Amino acid sequence: MTGPGPLAGLRVLEVGHILAGPYATMLLADLGADVIKLEPPGGDLSRQVSDAYFASLNRGKRSVRLDLATPVGQERLHGLVRDADALLVNLKPSAIHRFGLTYEALKPWNERLVCVALTGWGMDAGDEPAFDYVVQAATGVAALTGDPNGPPALPGYSSVDNSAGLAAALGLLAQVVSGRGGQMEVCLRDVMLSQLNYHAAAWLNAGAVPRRLGGAHAYYVPAQLFPTAEGHLALFITHDGFWRSFATEAGIEGHGTMAERAAHREEVIAAVTKALAADTATGWESRLRPLGVAAAAVRTLPQALAEAPEMVVEAGGHRLVGSPFRSAAHQPSYGPPPGLGEHGDLV
Repeated sequence: MTGPGPLAGLRVLEVGHILAGPYATMLLADLGADVIKLEPPGGDLSRQVSDAYFASLNRGKRSVRLDLATPVGQERLHGLVRDADALLVNLKPSAIHRFGLTYEALKPWNERLVCVALTGWGMDAGDEPAFDYVVQAATGVAALTGDPNGPPALPGYSSVDNSAGLAAALGLLAQVVSGRGGQMEVCLRDVMLSQLNYHAAAWLNAGAVPRRLGGAHAYYVPAQLFPTAEGHLALFITHDGFWRSFATEAGIEGHGTMAERAAHREEVIAAVTKALAADTATGWESRLRPLGVAAAAVRTLPQALAEAPEMVVEAGGHRLVGSPFRSAAHQPSYGPPPGLGEHGDLV
């Protein structure tokens, strides 16, 4: 079903670059919000990466180019604020204050405005750079990632920026739903510490230092990647019923309880590794899934996209991954990414 999205009527201004902030507002645009991207004279830095990169974060928005460092730019900003519901800013704290992009600075023009500041370390923490990989290193994510006998590692995508974008979009909507204008802060560091929830709880409550387990789960065994006769298999077994189903299919005996498997991790992993060598990753996937056992052969992104064609959409001549939100009442209409200053140029 096509028609207005659930956020139709919501107008959001965006000031930011590259990924976290633009990703947050793109999700809102996919759901029907009117997103106006306020770009500096040179445009969002992501325009310099590639057209497809920019489109993947900015489809369906409008672009107004203005210089916030000038009186004319500030006057235009205040005019746009009067008719906006929210402003999401993804800049360093000093720039947010310098350009007057806080609720305190803008409430004379709109007391009901919701302002979200998306920063690296927090509005009071200074301007220290906080790029995705730096935050992964600083929060313990990198220390938990990789081979136990190797160096720390990073995933192959921007996990911090994307996670922070989701959190910022949620925070913005929560403040809008409250019916009150005000300031909301989201920082990359806090989002990642929040996502380390059970690891942090183990340390804070029991002094258990998180260990790098090569991608294996800290509590569930077996729950990790395994080599097979061809390819690798992700196997994730939690309760004992899943173990019984898997063990019967794989010909493994013993280790019947979750506690026993956790206490004898190395022995269990060795038994599972030996059993899985008897078939390919795709073979195990086809055998285990009908039994209700969570398993998947490791795929490349092209392979994954080929198996999920409904997630590939077209927006302004670009093929992109569509919105993750599905609703029987709304089918997103993906607009093109805007040209720089296409909807207003005040430079």
